[in-house]
Amino acid sequence: MNIDKTNGSSFIQSYQKQMQVTPAAKVRPLQQEDHLQISSEAKAMFEKNTEADIARQEKVQLLKAQVASGEYQVDSGKVADKLHEYWFDK
Repeated sequence: MNIDKTNGSSFIQSYQKQMQVTPAAKVRPLQQEDHLQISSEAKAMFEKNTEADIARQEKVQLLKAQVASGEYQVDSGKVADKLHEYWFDK
């Protein structure tokens, strides 16, 4: 029986050549800094939402105070109307 012996070192050498990196490849290009630009329209929308948020916060604070003092009364008719509107008037 005759077994051919292959030279395994040639396979290793070709793999090592493939893995070698040139110094130029190691140098990373300079990265630019990220910049963010917000349009004037977006700024106007933000300001509009901020004003609405202030009004909403005042309303929430008023409701919290009414609930805490026990003065808040649930209008069952309004609740029923909103439920009917949600489920049937789509």
